[in-house]
Amino acid sequence: MRRRAFLALGLLPLAARAAKVDYPAVTPGRRLAFPRDHGAHPDFRIEWWYVTGWLGNERGFQITFFRARPEDQTGNPSRFNPTQVLFAHAALSDPQHGRLRHDQRAAREGFSLAGAELERTSVWIDDWRLSLEEDRYRAQVAARDFHFDLLFSGNQLVLQGESGFSRKGHRPHEASYYYSRPQLAVAGSVNGRPASGTAWLDHEWSSAYLAAEAAGWDWCGINLFDGGSLMAFRMRAKGGGVHYAPPGVSFEPLRSWRSPRTGVAYPVSMRVKTPQADLRLEPLMDDQELDSRASTGTVYWEGAVRAFAGDREVGRGYLELTGYWQPMRL
Repeated sequence: MRRRAFLALGLLPLAARAAKVDYPAVTPGRRLAFPRDHGAHPDFRIEWWYVTGWLGNERGFQITFFRARPEDQTGNPSRFNPTQVLFAHAALSDPQHGRLRHDQRAAREGFSLAGAELERTSVWIDDWRLSLEEDRYRAQVAARDFHFDLLFSGNQLVLQGESGFSRKGHRPHEASYYYSRPQLAVAGSVNGRPASGTAWLDHEWSSAYLAAEAAGWDWCGINLFDGGSLMAFRMRAKGGGVHYAPPGVSFEPLRSWRSPRTGVAYPVSMRVKTPQADLRLEPLMDDQELDSRASTGTVYWEGAVRAFAGDREVGRGYLELTGYWQPMRL
């Protein structure tokens, strides 16, 4: 007891010096610059690199690295001071297994155990890594039940929203910087066996991504068979309905699935309309719920989907459904 009391007293001066971070705002008109903006933006509150894709005709995968800058900063120069925190999720969707296999990591930045480089995509936690090597991304993930060693290559880069400024709410600061790399060719191995397919990469950073009135979001990224791509999202209101969606974008639930573990119902089949398309999204399998309470503190559904125009399959991608378990907190 005396030792714990002594340690607690020793932390009091640090707590007294703690101050709230003044995060930079996301503003329109900023020109994204590459390769610099492939790297981390540590001044901003939240950032993620998000890769999803299909391996052949019957498996989906997801790899996400998050970087977060804590709200309270002490100014303590110690390397143990968590000025940046990193999280990672990985998942494999395989109908033969019957449910989503997933794993997660969390660590403070430093000591070469976790970090995110500034001038290029290179983010890692222990032996999990996503890096941009010349013109190809490489993901290496040693999870509990699976192992990824995948390469992603492609030339497309899409600036989302207004030249990379993506509104997420009605207030000026509720926005992110956001670009996508659709139609990435995948090569490599899963569990030591050759794998190939098509992937989608998102890189997004923000200081006020989610409005106080919003519970979560529905998002999809679809690689179309004709070489095009479609991204759509909406922010759902805590009181029900839509808090914000880009003009002409709508999501209509067609069928729900209820998780036997959490009791949460997710609209896993969706009709998504944009000014350019009207698609029906059907899941590769219903049970693609990801429980990340051990890292980012939430439960959500994120799964491989097929896209149909009428009865014709026109593409494949991923659907993400957040805030159905509890309102999201970033």
